[in-house]
Amino acid sequence: MEGRQLRPIYDALELPDTKYAEEECEKLLRKHPNHYGAQSIKAFILARSGRPNEALLLGQSVLNTPSAMASAHVQQGLSLAFRALGRPREEIMVYTAALSFSPNDESLHTKVFKTAARNSMFKEQHHAAIQLTKLSKQQKYVWWLVVSLFLQAKHSKDDVSAPVQLKLAERLVEKAVTDGQLTSTEELRVYLDVLDIQDKHEQMTEVMADNGQLAAMISNDPDLVTQRINLFIKIGAYNKAIMAAIAALESRDNWADYKLYIEAVVTLVGQAADAEAKHSLVAGISSNFEKWAGVRGKARGAKLAQVALATRMHEAGHGDIVGSPEALIWDYLTEFQQKAICYSDIMQFIVARREPSVLEYHQAQLEQRLPAARDSATNSDDAAQAWVNLEKIRYLLQALMGETDPKAWMAGIEPLLKFGLGSSQARKKQPSCSDMAFIASQRIIQAAFLAYSAADQREQLHSALFKALCVLESGIQLNDNSFLLKLYAIRVYLYLSCYERAQTIYDTLRIKHVQLDTLGHLIIGHGMALGCFALDMELCYNGVTFYDRFQSKMPRDIEAVYQQGTYSNVQDFLEFQSNIVHSVQRECTHRYALRGEGYEYGNAKETLARWEEADVSSIEHSEQTLSALHDNRDVSVMGLLTPKDMAQWDLELLTQSTPIPGHDFIRAFSLVPQVMHYLVCADIESLQEKLSELTLVVDNTNDTLSRQDVLFVRGIIDVGSLYIQASDPQNEIDDQLSRLLSVIRTNLPSNELDPSLFSLSSDGIRNLSAAAELFTYMLALKHALSAQRLPAANAVGLALSQLRKEALKSVNTLRGWVDKNTRALVEEQWLAENDDDIFADVKRFVVGGQKQTTSMVTKACTTSWLRSVKNLLSQWEKCSS
Repeated sequence: MEGRQLRPIYDALELPDTKYAEEECEKLLRKHPNHYGAQSIKAFILARSGRPNEALLLGQSVLNTPSAMASAHVQQGLSLAFRALGRPREEIMVYTAALSFSPNDESLHTKVFKTAARNSMFKEQHHAAIQLTKLSKQQKYVWWLVVSLFLQAKHSKDDVSAPVQLKLAERLVEKAVTDGQLTSTEELRVYLDVLDIQDKHEQMTEVMADNGQLAAMISNDPDLVTQRINLFIKIGAYNKAIMAAIAALESRDNWADYKLYIEAVVTLVGQAADAEAKHSLVAGISSNFEKWAGVRGKARGAKLAQVALATRMHEAGHGDIVGSPEALIWDYLTEFQQKAICYSDIMQFIVARREPSVLEYHQAQLEQRLPAARDSATNSDDAAQAWVNLEKIRYLLQALMGETDPKAWMAGIEPLLKFGLGSSQARKKQPSCSDMAFIASQRIIQAAFLAYSAADQREQLHSALFKALCVLESGIQLNDNSFLLKLYAIRVYLYLSCYERAQTIYDTLRIKHVQLDTLGHLIIGHGMALGCFALDMELCYNGVTFYDRFQSKMPRDIEAVYQQGTYSNVQDFLEFQSNIVHSVQRECTHRYALRGEGYEYGNAKETLARWEEADVSSIEHSEQTLSALHDNRDVSVMGLLTPKDMAQWDLELLTQSTPIPGHDFIRAFSLVPQVMHYLVCADIESLQEKLSELTLVVDNTNDTLSRQDVLFVRGIIDVGSLYIQASDPQNEIDDQLSRLLSVIRTNLPSNELDPSLFSLSSDGIRNLSAAAELFTYMLALKHALSAQRLPAANAVGLALSQLRKEALKSVNTLRGWVDKNTRALVEEQWLAENDDDIFADVKRFVVGGQKQTTSMVTKACTTSWLRSVKNLLSQWEKCSS
């Protein structure tokens, strides 16, 4: 009967048609007001429809009716509602209430376990696992209990109970081993984790012994083999570690095993009492490496291990026993320089030893080989890749030797450009040509920042970066799949305030899912800074959608881990889930989305309702919550040819147009909505408190906020202060109002001075965007004063009306100037002839051989600037007091 009554609702949800489903719920409830199944499903529909308060109220009402919980339909609807609301405790209460009617229902106990598991409720998970082991003899429930005990102990703050839980888990596993119930490597890993967390490393070695009952299982799992070698090192059994590593490397080629083998030998060398023993140890490992180097499929790993051994021995002070790491590096290069991975292999070893004499040795070796490699590059793909690897080393050595002469960085640029962009190999999309174009663009960018580092040289810097853009775009035209060329192009376009083209290139990268968390910082927020907030908002909403979907999908993956018995993934999944849910980029994306919504113009009623109804409690942050955030952003994705500890040669850092947002940004743009909420609600006390917090953030930002963000935040502080002053009709507001208006006027285009290409490509658009954004918040202030019938509303309204007229005039003038002049100015100023120009070779190449691409880049820049200015003009037109 109940199922038949609910069928139309279920059918509507399957369509899915949430609105129709709600209508069917209402229809049924009009006939049967106490139909708990319909109420439960309605609670779920309300939760899905963005009405959490209504959903929670209705759901708790049903939950507090014990007799209702006997229905399977109520259980399903209510559990889904609480899950959608993110209320796992209430979801467990649903199942617990249902168990009072069916205490031995295995499926209900399983639901309690999985709900607790996906929400890291380890205590509840433990108790549910106990109930399952009592109800069923299935061995999987024993492992669920073991994992639950392990997780509860690991994350427990109770130093007394944790050892007891681990001991119980250990006994359960020992019984499983005795009974022959440990049957998979996943279960073995759980056993090892239980022992490892108790520091029972000796016992772990017994479990993993060659002749033990689990030996076959271990030998067939490469990760367990490596773990066993590492375990011997942990307990100081270095000879056993060496024997285990040799056995492993005889049958496979695993870099982790090579590293552990080297570490064990170097440690024993340090402990050896005499020179003969030291030499014997090194001779043994060297002999093995030589042997494996002659085996097909192992040569690269073994040769690289020789380099790693020599480097590690020098680090440990035993360099006299081994040969020169530098000679081995160049031997390795001779053999494997035709492989694209070669540079990544040896870069770490070159960087490890930076003494002048060592770098001079590398430089001499490079100079001997580079001319011949350059001359033979067109002979074959392998020869071309060999030249690319040597050019990467040339770049690295210049940075390590502290080269600051831009001319030195530009030396030999022409052959790179011709091969990377103008050769027949480039037209055939040979991968080495894209690499060469990438190296050339990096050299141009590096030289530009070295040549024009002073503040008064930024105009020349922009000219040089424009030429680098032409090279990058030429490379992209030849190879649309080059991720690195596109990343650099995005960075340089944004540096030159060209958002539209940067965003177009970003779209071609097809960044989605978790990459939105790791790479979203490359573009999100830049549109708002450059007047393109609508495009930016779309990216923000994509990011918010990803985070919301992740929170619903990841728990299902954690459930699947237990169902499939892949227990070793539990900790990884829980850590991954925590990192994303508590992600710095997630918070930044949410703050940008809130910021964009505040930027959207609405009439007085809409604006006041938006701020009054804002859920400000959910976005509050403390030092504790900020410190718990995890920064997953990949700032090494730029494929740098130099180590990260060299700021002057760190192109990822140099090409940042604004600081990457972090804790100060999150805190500041969490406080801005709170300020506006309390202002609109006339809560003076809370407003003063939030203004004080915001002032503290901006006064101590230490360049972690952009100049425009600081300008905007200080403007918001002034808006809040002006409101407090105006809330008392007896107070004068003229000085504060004039100061606020002056801030905005200062950042509008001047009507007296002609714009310049440099002002446009540096701070001009950014300043104008900040001024427009601040103006929308001043309008909200005016609407609040009017709604509260405060006399200052008239003065503020008149002042804003006059300011809007001035802004419209100046921005419209700028629009006409950009449309008419910028293309010609780019050609005259950024592509002009200059006898002293260190970028003359680049200029000749891009204007001569890449004329079509250069024209396209010019158009992309001018179109992007024009789009930004038009968007801002439209914003000023919409804003009316």
